[in-house]
Amino acid sequence: MSALSTNPSPARPMPVVFVGHGSPMNAIEDNPFRREWHALAERLPRPNAVLCISAHWETRGARLTGSGQPTTIHDFFGFPKALFDVEYPAPGDPVLARYVVDLLGGHKHAQVDATRGLDHGAWSVLRMMYLNADVPVVQLGIDTSLPGEHHYELAKKLAPLRDHGVLVLGSGNIVHNLGHWDSRNPHPLEWARRFDASVKRRILAREHIDLTDWPRMGEDARLSVPTPEHYLPLLYILALQRDEDRVSFFNENVSSAISMTSVLVEPGGSPRTSP
Repeated sequence: MSALSTNPSPARPMPVVFVGHGSPMNAIEDNPFRREWHALAERLPRPNAVLCISAHWETRGARLTGSGQPTTIHDFFGFPKALFDVEYPAPGDPVLARYVVDLLGGHKHAQVDATRGLDHGAWSVLRMMYLNADVPVVQLGIDTSLPGEHHYELAKKLAPLRDHGVLVLGSGNIVHNLGHWDSRNPHPLEWARRFDASVKRRILAREHIDLTDWPRMGEDARLSVPTPEHYLPLLYILALQRDEDRVSFFNENVSSAISMTSVLVEPGGSPRTSP
């Protein structure tokens, strides 16, 4: 039975969150990032379900995981066996998946994939947020051939989920350039630091349209977002911001050419005025 039908809608809309997920090793290493993921879940209302938009499921058109028990996908290589041994047996929610298809305009616009499991962009974060793997999870794939404005407008259709107690979680990285990544030197590259700060300023100013067209933000953006898949999940979270919401950041860290900066959008109050 779907979490949508078994739990009442919350008195307040659910927050929405963008998480910088970084290396898959964050799933098993004890570090400040994963501790903050756990602390975040402790602070947030417990969701009826999670809809995750992960950088690691690129699709043609919109796709939803439709399995009642999605598998744990180990979509990486060259890591220790302990990481491949991780399983995250959270249930799926086929009813929620079909509801999201309806929100997105029906089967001509979105399809359910009953065979797809959860990739590490989802489970590496969720296994620290919901340790018992007892919150249903559905993933939404992203078509990276389409521009940022398309994803922003698509995400707006997901707005009713917040009133059904569904946590919409974007998982990616604002800055993600593995070609310039230096694991031996965590000092942030200047262009990575500047772009991360520029994105935060625009988020606080609610300059979302500028952020949907990041290539126009110049050379720092070109270097920080060489491919769009890690950046696009951020746009889904920004599109769901409401006028009364407040915005804050956590895990504000730029290491070499990767930014772990994460964004929480939650009801009430006023946004911060500086990053």
